[in-house]
Amino acid sequence: MPGFLIRRVLLLLPVFLAVSVVIFLILHLIPGDPVDNLVKVGTPAAKRAEITARYGLDRPLVVQYGIWLWAVMHGDLGTSIVTHRPVASLIGQALPHSLALGGAALAFSSALGILLGVVAAAWRDRWPDQIIMGGVLVGSTLPSFWLGLLLILAFAVQLGWFPVSGARGWDSLILPVLTIGLGGTALVARVTRVAMIEAGGRDFVMLLHAKGLPPGRIRLRHVLRHALIPVVTILALRIGWILGGAVTVEYVFARPGLGSTLIKGLNQHDYPVVQACLLMLAVAVMLGTLLGDVVQALMDPRVRGALG
Repeated sequence: MPGFLIRRVLLLLPVFLAVSVVIFLILHLIPGDPVDNLVKVGTPAAKRAEITARYGLDRPLVVQYGIWLWAVMHGDLGTSIVTHRPVASLIGQALPHSLALGGAALAFSSALGILLGVVAAAWRDRWPDQIIMGGVLVGSTLPSFWLGLLLILAFAVQLGWFPVSGARGWDSLILPVLTIGLGGTALVARVTRVAMIEAGGRDFVMLLHAKGLPPGRIRLRHVLRHALIPVVTILALRIGWILGGAVTVEYVFARPGLGSTLIKGLNQHDYPVVQACLLMLAVAVMLGTLLGDVVQALMDPRVRGALG
């Protein structure tokens, strides 16, 4: 197992480098100049050149990338060009809000998705299965920002049950969690249903039925345990995707999280802020993938045997 962890971590290094190159190049090649946010209209060209040189934006892209990557590897995310604050401080303020939203959304989608998947598999090809899968199909196709606006209109504006925006209390989490979690619920429910049906057709299940064990006990104690292996892998992968999906949702609900910081940085062409935010999201996806592999190895004896 330690050797497996070392190999998986080493495999993430080239992925990290490739992602960092893509993030850096895309951001620097899109139209716009952060210096425009620091100078007034009609500022002399000499003054613009001085500000550009101060932030190293006049250097070749390869040199800028090398400086940025070297600083990141030493824990320095840079300084915001617009606010002149350390980027690590900005992310440190925003990240707890994103983690709270993402963690709650992951827990909600996991619990509800597994429950719906188990029920759908138990009532396979009958009306509960058809209703659940139909609802899952609708939930998986709704854009999160559009669903968020609908929830705001219905439960915040019309009914007044929850706040429209902000992050002042636990009730401000409910609508954003529903917005992110419903899409994840659809995916988890589909994977759980398929895994339950596949696991339910194995030989050991027929043997348990032959021994006279109650069907409910077989389904929940034995079939579900085997079916959770692919489900856990999907949930680990969704750690990064939930944080990424929270970008638009946080902006819709005006939450002071990583998404709002990223969008604000994009509007201002604040390169260090945007690079750090995108890199955080990419690292979350990579760590989620690593976590999924480790959990799968711990849950599946066959995988542990293959690892030696």
